[in-house]
Amino acid sequence: MKSNRLAQEKSPYLLQHAHNPVDWYPWGQTAFDKARQEHKPIFLSVGYSTCHWCHVMERESFENEAIASVLNEHFVAVKVDREERPDIDHVYMTFVQATTGGGGWPMSVFLTPELAPFFGGTYFPPEPRYGSPGFKQVLLGIAREWREDPLAITTSAQRVVGALQSIGGGSSGKVSEKALKEGYRYFASAYDPVHGGFEGAPKFPRPVVYSFLLRSGDVAMTVTTLKKMARGGIHDALGGGFHRYSVDEAWHVPHFEKMLYDQAQILTTCAEAWQASGDGEMLDIARDVVKYVLRDMRAPEGGFYSAEDADSPRPDNPAEKSEGAFYVWEDREVLDLLPEEQYRKFATAYDVRPDGNVRHDPHGEFADKNVLQQVGDADGLEEARRVLFEARSKRPRPHLDDKVLTSWNGMMIGALAKGCEVTEEAAWIKAGEKAATFLWDHLWVEGELKRRYRDGDAGIDAVLDDYAHTVQGYLNLYEAGFDSTWLVRAVELQETQDRLFWGEDAYFDTNGRDPSVLLRGRSDYDGAEPSGNSVAALNLLRLAELVDRPSWRARAEKIVATLGGRTPAAIPNMLCAMDWMLGSVTHLVVAGNVPDLVRVIRRHFIPHRVLMKVDPQVVKWHPYLEGVSEGAVYLCEGRTCRPPVRDVAALETLLKSLPKEGSAHARGG
Repeated sequence: MKSNRLAQEKSPYLLQHAHNPVDWYPWGQTAFDKARQEHKPIFLSVGYSTCHWCHVMERESFENEAIASVLNEHFVAVKVDREERPDIDHVYMTFVQATTGGGGWPMSVFLTPELAPFFGGTYFPPEPRYGSPGFKQVLLGIAREWREDPLAITTSAQRVVGALQSIGGGSSGKVSEKALKEGYRYFASAYDPVHGGFEGAPKFPRPVVYSFLLRSGDVAMTVTTLKKMARGGIHDALGGGFHRYSVDEAWHVPHFEKMLYDQAQILTTCAEAWQASGDGEMLDIARDVVKYVLRDMRAPEGGFYSAEDADSPRPDNPAEKSEGAFYVWEDREVLDLLPEEQYRKFATAYDVRPDGNVRHDPHGEFADKNVLQQVGDADGLEEARRVLFEARSKRPRPHLDDKVLTSWNGMMIGALAKGCEVTEEAAWIKAGEKAATFLWDHLWVEGELKRRYRDGDAGIDAVLDDYAHTVQGYLNLYEAGFDSTWLVRAVELQETQDRLFWGEDAYFDTNGRDPSVLLRGRSDYDGAEPSGNSVAALNLLRLAELVDRPSWRARAEKIVATLGGRTPAAIPNMLCAMDWMLGSVTHLVVAGNVPDLVRVIRRHFIPHRVLMKVDPQVVKWHPYLEGVSEGAVYLCEGRTCRPPVRDVAALETLLKSLPKEGSAHARGG
């Protein structure tokens, strides 16, 4: 089979296009030089390997010889994996959103040879439909305009770049109770009391919101939402883990891809929700997520893979793929696998119907299919679930994107550490430590992080998210296991992050070394993933206390002052940083081997908690701890510690007396 230049790349997404008839180039100087020498515009296509509509556009257009011929004749075609290169994605997504009012993937952008964008969109069908022009029609129209007046296009595109570069990013604000109260009021008004979550369809898990709500003292919205999600089809009832989002408001029919960052954030939220509520179902959901991640998303070397695809080969015709084919069931399939009585109970519990249970199916993908959702009592159905899981395991699996991304691994490391705190599952922290060691051994290269590892190769300069999430993961590991190695490494990473990304009052998203990236950007939106700056602010606040460096708290305050002025609903994780700044920090210092006392601490939701264990490294940062009496826990404020607590009941009483700052600040009573 004929291949193009993408066959030499590491990205699974680029490799998916390595045998297209399109003469694809990876992003780089070779493509730019060709465009300039031949005076052709660049067609830039950005996506990722588990993206459903990316697959659709490939089948319809990039595998189409006639369309490929037009692309090859009139354009230099460039492919970018947005997960590998979020910096490039950010530049052109900013343009597409500003000029079309929307965005998404696949992203299709036309650039001058100097990389300035002049026309863009997302998915284009091969022929006009869905109210969109056909892709071939778009290509021919742009080729004609470029041929007739390239100077006008180039001049206009340069003005666009200037306008994009003038956008500062963020909005100045200040640490105030008002912002917290506004954020809480917004989410309370947007909350869906029937199904959980916020607003209508499509409905996304957005764990940063739940983190903020827990710090606002409102536990019910978070716990209810997690329970509703766990009963819906967005949750894989047989294999564990959660899909990307639900196309309906009831969490029933998902977009079937599974992302590592969703699993990590949901796991963290479940751990905190259990601490805040004591609801055992939160731990059940946490265990379910970890079971899936450790089974299906972990590389042998210890890192975690990125995602599993929404599309999968059809069991009845593996040559064809369709969304969710691996996960959905026909009634007869379930009936054939289970004894009749067990079938009836399973069908009642999981809404299995002879004519299928998907009522809104605009593309006709799920005729007679059932997306399992728990609508009844599922007790006693463990064996039925096992039988169906084993049968499903024989189906062709969805594509696995097996690249290891530093930022998402940092999230997962931190989540496993948090989960271990509340479940005491030793295997979880061991998995987190193995992944953290893998990052340090393979992606920490010559004193800087790399972003992506695959097939033995670490490459691409890390962006802010990679540093921020890895620092957070290492801090969580330290507090979960008291191995100060992780704290030392977190400090080194933070110092490197400061050197590479700090820009006077907030962090840039990139290190600024690549001249082909036209905008550095300063992320502030907490969406499906929290922004790098909000994670960094929270890290700085923790580190300032853990290693006694007040300048890092001052730096966090600058970030919030610079980027904390957006609509509160857009920055829930930044609001968590504000909440920390407005509250009093609880220093809990463990001296000696006191597992029962540590267990008590970990049962409590203490959002402004710093947890340390006295050892020679910690004493270097906190000399006042030298010589403290062992076999106790100390509550310290500043450099002053209260009398030692050695009794479980006394520690319980002390922790219950701590002020619940989050509730007071955000809800205002």
